[in-house]
Amino acid sequence: MSEKNTKVESADIDSESMLETVSDAEINSRISFEEFTDERMLVSHDAFGNKQMKIKVLEVSDENPPSKWKFGNRVKVTKILVTIKHLTTQQVEEGEFDIELIERELAEKRHYTSTNRWIPASDIKNGYVIGSKHTRLISDASALDYIVF
Repeated sequence: MSEKNTKVESADIDSESMLETVSDAEINSRISFEEFTDERMLVSHDAFGNKQMKIKVLEVSDENPPSKWKFGNRVKVTKILVTIKHLTTQQVEEGEFDIELIERELAEKRHYTSTNRWIPASDIKNGYVIGSKHTRLISDASALDYIVF
C-alpha cells in the first residue's frame, strides 16, 4: 500500500509541475482577436488565378495628409516591396519600388500619373498593405511595364 500512495503523490507533483510551466508571459503573449490578421486579406490575385501578390510597406513619407477630417488617418507610401508568387510553378519574385520616382517618371514620359499613394493607416496590417489597395500602389509601375501582373 505504501507504494501506491507514493505513486499517487508523485502523480500529484507531476501535474502541479506541468501547470507551473505555463507562465503568465506565455498567456499574455497570445494575440487578441482585434490584432489577428488573416493572410488571405493581404494577398491579391491576378485575373486568371495564376499569381498572388503581396505588398510590404518599406518607407512612408512624413508629410501631413490633407483634410484628415474628411478621409481619416492616412499615410503616404514612398517605397514598397512587391512579392509575386506564381502558383503553377511556385516561383517567387520580389522587387523593391520607389513609388515617388516611378510617379515622376510616368508624368515625364506619358504626361499623366494615376498613383494614389495615400493609404488609410487601418489598411496596413503587420507592415503589409491589404489586397484591395494593391492596384492604387502599382498602377504607375504596371503602366511603365515594371510589373506584369
